[in-house]
Amino acid sequence: MTTTRRQFNTQALLGAALTGTGALSLLPQHLLAASAPARPPMRFIFLHRGNGLFPHVLVPPTFSKELKDKEQQKAAYEVDLEQHELPTWLAPLSAHKENLTLLQGLSGKMCTTGHHSWCSSLGVFKANERVSSIRWATVDFELAKLFPSPLEHIELACFPLDGGNPRGSLNGIAQGFSARGPQQPNYAFGSPKVALQELFKSVSTSADERIRYQLERKVLDFVSRNEESRLGSVNGAEQAKIKRYSEAVDAIQERNRQVDLMTDVLRQHTPQLAEKYLKDEMTTLDRQAGHVEVLLAALISGLTNVVAFTIDELGHHYTGIPGLESEKVNMHDVGHGKTIGGVAAEEIRARCEQYHMTLVDRIVTRLKGVREGNGTMFDNTMILYFPDSGETHHSHGVEFPFVVLTGRNSPLDIARRYIRLPGYGLPGHKTLGNWYTTILNATGNPTPHYGDLDAGLAKFNINQKGPIESFLRS
Repeated sequence: MTTTRRQFNTQALLGAALTGTGALSLLPQHLLAASAPARPPMRFIFLHRGNGLFPHVLVPPTFSKELKDKEQQKAAYEVDLEQHELPTWLAPLSAHKENLTLLQGLSGKMCTTGHHSWCSSLGVFKANERVSSIRWATVDFELAKLFPSPLEHIELACFPLDGGNPRGSLNGIAQGFSARGPQQPNYAFGSPKVALQELFKSVSTSADERIRYQLERKVLDFVSRNEESRLGSVNGAEQAKIKRYSEAVDAIQERNRQVDLMTDVLRQHTPQLAEKYLKDEMTTLDRQAGHVEVLLAALISGLTNVVAFTIDELGHHYTGIPGLESEKVNMHDVGHGKTIGGVAAEEIRARCEQYHMTLVDRIVTRLKGVREGNGTMFDNTMILYFPDSGETHHSHGVEFPFVVLTGRNSPLDIARRYIRLPGYGLPGHKTLGNWYTTILNATGNPTPHYGDLDAGLAKFNINQKGPIESFLRS
């Protein structure tokens, strides 16, 4: 059933108007659609997974020998996907071929590769688990700045139990895989239940949750007044520290105020999660599906325009894989080619990746059913599915395959195509930095180049800076 995003709370808008046009302008633009025509914001969903993504699994089986030879040579070419059958694991996206791009050939050797990448694949710099290694905001946060929303950015994760960022924190809120800025890690929700409680607590049907929300507001008010009063009694570095802390508290209060203006919209779009998604113990596949429901609700309600979802991580122990339901699958073993429960490692990968594509299909289908302007919400959405650390389990970063879905209002001209860019070291080769620079330039950030350069490409005399011009609409 098609819903409309113009069914919002008139009283909330009137209340905002009484406080001045400044307050009204803080509302997400789509919530103002009934009072003033506005171009909907672009939305971005970053779905990244651990353990690599083999480039060969993206190649359509119906390619000719000539195309397969080009693929082997890593030579550049493009093909219309409409004429070809998708690989089995990508079959759930068959209904969305007009929006689909299979992008091959990007390298990321300037990132941390191998087992874990931390912020690397989103930030295009070397990183490790130390906060001091975070050099700047990851690309998802840069995009969130271009398309402001009350919560700016939301991160969800299937956390690892060993290795990777947090350890042993499946259901909590822990350090994520994105970064707000230099030495500013983001925090991610580990379970759908916690994400639902935190993101939609202002409209919770639970009396305890509503009381907790109001108490948090009072605590913030107290802290804000207390920190302001301390500013005059200290000097130098301590004063700067207190000022930063006070500004952070003020930002949270402003965010809460914006969320309060959306009360009826949030009630309308609060996800009604099935009981299995609200448990502390659930299969990995259920955890992923529950996160997708929260992700969709956050986007459709207007809480955020950018979501990062670590759909799995190398140290996450998989449960619920079709045919291996009774197994706790160690993806590190899968990375080393181990057969588990009689199922070969590459087949285990395929089953997990195919399930991921069913989730992507769910996202696209749902957003195509939400009216927005003269079209649907998906018209203004871009989804990127890619590996955290490159092409294999022990990756070197020579390839980062991407599965991309873009709506009809996308500023990029890439849809319905298999695109093989020149391989590493070949003339015209492109990197993750070029790819993210392209997206940023196309959506309003004119940065000359995003991310670090790859020193290893210097010997090939390749110009690494700037966007991929052929992807930009003329």
